[in-house]
Amino acid sequence: MVFTGSAAYSRLDCQLLCPTHTLMIMASTSGNTKTRQILFYFGPLTLLIYLLAPERLLDIPTSYMLKNQLHATASQVSIFRVVTGIPIYLGFVFGVTRDLWSPMNLRDRGFLILFPLLTAVILVVMALDQVTYTGLLIGMTTVMISFQFIIAAYQGLIALIGQEALMSGRLSAVWNIFSYLPLSAAAFAAGFVTEHLTPRETFLSVAAPTLLISLFGLLKPRAVFLHTYESPLARGSDLLGDIRRLLRHRAIYPALLINLLWFFTPGVQTALQYHLTEHLHAADSIYADYYGIYIMSFLPTFLLYGFLCTRVPHRSLLWWSTLIAVPAIIPLAFIHSGDQALLLAIPMGLMGGLASAAYYDLAMRSCPAGLQGAFMMLTLGIFVLSLRGSDLLGSWIYANSSVHGFLYCVIATTATTSMILSVIPLIPKQLTATADGEANGLLEAAVLNEAAT
Repeated sequence: MVFTGSAAYSRLDCQLLCPTHTLMIMASTSGNTKTRQILFYFGPLTLLIYLLAPERLLDIPTSYMLKNQLHATASQVSIFRVVTGIPIYLGFVFGVTRDLWSPMNLRDRGFLILFPLLTAVILVVMALDQVTYTGLLIGMTTVMISFQFIIAAYQGLIALIGQEALMSGRLSAVWNIFSYLPLSAAAFAAGFVTEHLTPRETFLSVAAPTLLISLFGLLKPRAVFLHTYESPLARGSDLLGDIRRLLRHRAIYPALLINLLWFFTPGVQTALQYHLTEHLHAADSIYADYYGIYIMSFLPTFLLYGFLCTRVPHRSLLWWSTLIAVPAIIPLAFIHSGDQALLLAIPMGLMGGLASAAYYDLAMRSCPAGLQGAFMMLTLGIFVLSLRGSDLLGSWIYANSSVHGFLYCVIATTATTSMILSVIPLIPKQLTATADGEANGLLEAAVLNEAAT
């Protein structure tokens, strides 16, 4: 049976591809108006931010500008990507800035108003400038820096609301759903932009919708912003005091380690791409189709997590989602064609969705008071470094064994995922003892004690 990517994509639950419908499903399981307002604020905001994130939307177009117009070598393009990615690796710095600085005395709203405008201005300058390697490098790095302030404000705010409103699980589902959807959309958009738009048109076409993010900064829904920064959970201190509190906060270490292990996947990136095309002689498009199907297959279980998290204690969800996710990649070691990989992409995505949501939920629960931005950006930085580092390792393993290289990559990925099971017992029990929406007296007392010191 021929199993094409487009056919597989169309067979997935298309209703999940409609953001409004997804929010309606999640909101219908929430019993109060405040919760629904929070979901309907963060859903569109997440979708817009992660669709326009320059490391997604502009990555492919700028790489082709370098290749086709400036005749850059592969190594020059790689160096360009490494350098422009530095702001992501240093996300912690932007998170700390978010926690300590209040632009226009509006806290997160100030970041959401100011930095989309600044990003748009930088993109307009790039559009009017001549295309050169140095110009693109400086321009994209500056855009990445500006956009990281937007990400930091968003991440800090969603984590703070998740803690205060006792809905980190449901907001984890929202973040995962509405950040995964743009992965495919940005890839398709980038392809169209590369083929049909000039560099000037490319940067202007991204600058215009970026301004829409500022509208969310102008909005001030009571469910999200009323008394939000008056809670003990929002109170920080000075820079040195905050760093000391972060380092002393025992809950952050298991959360960071779990996310590092989860995204350390040497078998599912470049190694798989080369295994499909070189060893199995599949078409070049197979890996892209596989990746698209795989990403879309996470969505139903993200939605399921949004339902389960209000009924099952978080600790139970961590255990069960990890046990389900550990063997997910193993069948790839036994495939004999690209079509089989496409078939397996669906169950693999379904098996990993609960774990992804549970680990992001854990990160939000683990944030120290007043340091939501710093810790969430640190977590995202760990995610990117782990993903790219494991890809380098997977490529090295694959290249060093022409016969069993991919099998070794699968074993390495399965081993690192299974190590999460040994980290879960290290998580403070009071942190994961309750389901979403349930009060946690021990945790509240710990926050008050931390705020007092």
